[in-house]
Amino acid sequence: MADTVDADGWMVTFNDLMGRVAGRFGRIEPRRTATAYVRGLLSDLERKNCWNLAEHAGLTGPQAMQRLLRTACWDADAVRDDVRGYVIEQLGQDGVLIVDETGFLKKGVGSAGVQRQYTGTAGRIENSQVGVFLAYTTARGRALVDRRLYLPEHSWLADAARCVKAGVPDQTAFATKPVLAAEMIAGALDAGLSARWVSGDEVYGSRPAPAWPAGATPDRLRAGDRGQPAGEPGRDRPQRGRYRRRRGRSALAPLPRRSGRQGPALVRLGLGARRRSRA
Repeated sequence: MADTVDADGWMVTFNDLMGRVAGRFGRIEPRRTATAYVRGLLSDLERKNCWNLAEHAGLTGPQAMQRLLRTACWDADAVRDDVRGYVIEQLGQDGVLIVDETGFLKKGVGSAGVQRQYTGTAGRIENSQVGVFLAYTTARGRALVDRRLYLPEHSWLADAARCVKAGVPDQTAFATKPVLAAEMIAGALDAGLSARWVSGDEVYGSRPAPAWPAGATPDRLRAGDRGQPAGEPGRDRPQRGRYRRRRGRSALAPLPRRSGRQGPALVRLGLGARRRSRA
């Protein structure tokens, strides 16, 4: 039997969530555009670019959608915080955090972070951007709660002029994908999310464990062997035979809740609060 959705109930829930983030937009126009944009993303459109999303919203052109993403005044990290709080309310605590990355295929070379690199989206090396994402899941459901844009060190951060042209903030420092994941995990814990485990592909569980942001002092983050849950020696490990091995997968040990914040992300795609010094 196909799943059914109560359309009226869905709209009530959708409007409630959009109402939570309404105050993050300085003007009513981007607030309305954001609502139309999100509805388009949740629709069954085959392609979801600004042109198609604008048409779905009954607009005459993509300018409003493009302006929302490029120049409109709104606080993307505050929206992220609101959504994450909503997720905690709906899904509950003591779930599992999941780290994964995805690629966005591109034709040009101007988008921040774009280069020829491997992306699972295509299953091969393509011209693309790569983002690292954090999801949260419990028995009630799952949802994305954070994101970071991966900026290659040599093709991007070593080229100051290219960064300026793409709108990459000055003093942005290079971070590997495991470090981006660690930043997001730390931010989720700081926000009050309680997770029993963190799971990710093998790149996120390789030894040594990724460095944490400056000022962060979690006393446990242990990378396990591929496919095996991990923890401190003699602690947090499941009993033998309780879990099946999964090739190419790793799990990170439970993490303690920490105090203190690391500051807001620097751009809407989530470069994180990392800075470097200029010579």
